Amino acid sequence: MKKFLFVNPEKCSGCRICEIVCSLHHEKVCNPVHARIQVIKWESSGLYIPMVCQQCEDPICEIVCPMNAVHRDEKTGAILIDHELCVGCKLCVTHCPFGGVILGIDGQIKKCDLCDGDPICVKNCEPNALQFIDATTINFLKRKAAAQKFSDLMQKLLSAT
Repeated sequence: MKKFLFVNPEKCSGCRICEIVCSLHHEKVCNPVHARIQVIKWESSGLYIPMVCQQCEDPICEIVCPMNAVHRDEKTGAILIDHELCVGCKLCVTHCPFGGVILGIDGQIKKCDLCDGDPICVKNCEPNALQFIDATTINFLKRKAAAQKFSDLMQKLLSAT
């Protein structure tokens, strides 16, 4: 079953532990600038939103790459960059609608590789804002959240009468 990195911004506390463990795991430094996940604070709502590669079904980064350096790992489902083929044109960076492909401070193109199918950010996300779950679970969680909102609305309406 295909798994996804599910981000729930309503649970994110903004602690940025995901950034720290990502940078430690991939770059061996404790510096969020090196992370493949970035927590963005949405000022108007006070939400913290972890931004990371969405591992798109039809990835734009793969489509725009003139060197065919972007491909899907069959085992993990992660979209990967082959740095032997990549020429650093940055088309993948500029075309990703989610900001999931980044230019590292070393000049190398980087993105989430799902840590070989066991994302370290998920393991260390205390509020469970990040989860690595299968597609049917994601659908269930979305339906459950929608049902809860509907229930809350109905209770408000009933209590107002």
